[in-house]
Amino acid sequence: MEEWGYQQVAQYLGTPSPGSARKTLSRWGVRPARYVLGATGRPEARYDADTVRAAHAARPLTRAPRP
Repeated sequence: MEEWGYQQVAQYLGTPSPGSARKTLSRWGVRPARYVLGATGRPEARYDADTVRAAHAARPLTRAPRP
């Protein structure tokens, strides 16, 4: 299983920050696959890449701006 951290998820989704990626995943109902200790000793979430891809593909589309 390929796992992504917030930085990789943000890059894939094209969000401006890892915080935005975290909020987007939460809104879509995507939960971390597991947590690992980061360099600072704090837990960092890891997401299943296939789950992120599937949620991104199934996301609600936004409407085009009105002229």
